[in-house]
Amino acid sequence: MFNTKDKSIVKGGEFDTNSVTTISKGTIVTGNITSEGDFRIVGQLIGSIRSIGKVVIGPSGIVEGDIYCQNADFAGTVKGNVSVENLLFLKATSSLSGNIKTAKLSIEAGAQFNGNCDMKNALDSSMNEKVQS
Repeated sequence: MFNTKDKSIVKGGEFDTNSVTTISKGTIVTGNITSEGDFRIVGQLIGSIRSIGKVVIGPSGIVEGDIYCQNADFAGTVKGNVSVENLLFLKATSSLSGNIKTAKLSIEAGAQFNGNCDMKNALDSSMNEKVQS
């Protein structure tokens, strides 16, 4: 009836930073989150999240707060500012109300975005590459 296999995320005395932390559907978390790994939200987060990995918000996911991460895929609802180091991907089912700061942005047809987008860092880096070549 119960699975007795050890599913510990601790390997050799250190946490496995390749794991994905999930806020499941039907779960509401209130407070700010800091993560060294990837993060998936299909429930609800009321607060900000900072991750050095990827943040994925599933179709049923809701975030009411700011998001800071390396990469992000949104299919759910975000009400807050978003800062992504690399690529932000807004899927057709996503709704984002807030400002975006990212290097790369991909928006599928049907996605809703209300706010401002700053891609200055992306423009600065591409200008630097052109000057160096």
